Amino acid sequence: MNRKLLNILGACLLCSVPAFADGPKPPSELSDPVALLLLAVIGGLLLVIGILGNAVTGAVDIFREKMKNDTAKTIVVMIGMISIALISSSPAFGQDAAPVASAYFTRLSQPSFYLLISIIALELCVIIALLFVLRFLVGIRRKRKPAAETVPGTPRISWLEKLNKTRTLDAASETEEDMGHDFDGIHELNNPTPPWWKWGFIFSVCFGVVYFWRTEISQSAPNQLQELAMAEEKAAVAREEYLKNAANNIDENNVKLLEDPNDLAAGQKLFVSSCAPCHGPQGQGVVGPNLTDDYWLHGGKINEVFKTIKYGVPDKGMKSWQEDFSPKQLAQLASFIKSIHGTNPPNQKDPQGAKE
Repeated sequence: MNRKLLNILGACLLCSVPAFADGPKPPSELSDPVALLLLAVIGGLLLVIGILGNAVTGAVDIFREKMKNDTAKTIVVMIGMISIALISSSPAFGQDAAPVASAYFTRLSQPSFYLLISIIALELCVIIALLFVLRFLVGIRRKRKPAAETVPGTPRISWLEKLNKTRTLDAASETEEDMGHDFDGIHELNNPTPPWWKWGFIFSVCFGVVYFWRTEISQSAPNQLQELAMAEEKAAVAREEYLKNAANNIDENNVKLLEDPNDLAAGQKLFVSSCAPCHGPQGQGVVGPNLTDDYWLHGGKINEVFKTIKYGVPDKGMKSWQEDFSPKQLAQLASFIKSIHGTNPPNQKDPQGAKE
């Protein structure tokens, strides 16, 4: 029976492997550490299913005569056996589920990965069903100690003590747990490590071995430095996107004076190409007013200069530039105009407006 199951499992895995393309032979999926681990789990569960199946078969033979006259029990057993048959014959779980992207840590294709996981889940369900049927056949019942048999004065064991496998000690029981090491009147008692701590340590060691194999030997997954580099790359992309969006949210209410040389150089290019015909290449004023003195027609603060450039002054022939430049470019242009204040270029136009 186990050989047939192994043959079926091998056939399913072969069917799930994608067809080989022309050219270099791709690495086999069965050489992946995750595939080997899953196959090992599947093999171990198959062995457990075989042992439990034999035990259930023997229990059925032993209790067959006992249950002949007990119709209710016979029906329950039949229901249990039918449930096992239905679970065993049901399709692998997750085949109808929506496809999910394969994990990055394995070379297994998506069908192979979820097929192995489904087989393990199916085997676990079969094992649970076998245990329930075997428990019923053998007649295992939880033995509860009657209240009358409880020894008076016995301390009640809490769930925490059961979890840690510890017990409250009194003066009499401390002698039994004494390790024989005394120092300055302090006695060392037997205080073993809790089981959950031991299993956690074993799991961490196994996890460390698998992690080291995957990241440093097989290199099927990124190590910590590679993960840090990928995270920094994603953060840089997100930062650029944020700055791009933030740059387009500048208006006359939140504009700030830019002092970065790159921003001022970009503003100078915009000024020379678009503003110099009216204000002069150095801002000394031609048709438009002088932009280097202390006098301003519409305000000399950074937000006022930004607003004047953005909406223009149609009454005096200055167009609105908000359709030509982005908010970032408008802020660069306004900052450049503020930077040429007091440069005193030659051929300055007479002052216009109010002094600020």
